[in-house]
Amino acid sequence: MKRTLICVALIASGIPAAAADASYRCTDGTSFKATFSTPGPSGSVRLTFGGTTKPIVLPQAPSADGGRYAEGNIQFWIKGKTGQFTRAGTTVECVTR
Repeated sequence: MKRTLICVALIASGIPAAAADASYRCTDGTSFKATFSTPGPSGSVRLTFGGTTKPIVLPQAPSADGGRYAEGNIQFWIKGKTGQFTRAGTTVECVTR
């Protein structure tokens, strides 16, 4: 019985988390919805801004702490309920709503 429980625990821990959504509001007034895919080598985030029709999709990037998504001059870095959104060299602080 003990071995069965250990096997079940090991298998369950390998199951990736499901995609999740969160809404963010930044210090400059920018607001957007972030849709996160399952974390991992092919992970990504889709950022949808109010009033725009084309979302920004950023691949997951290496991070020592928190979740980081980046491509070109755009980066979204989160930890807990806070984050930083960088575009064209300008960074703003953001929080979930």
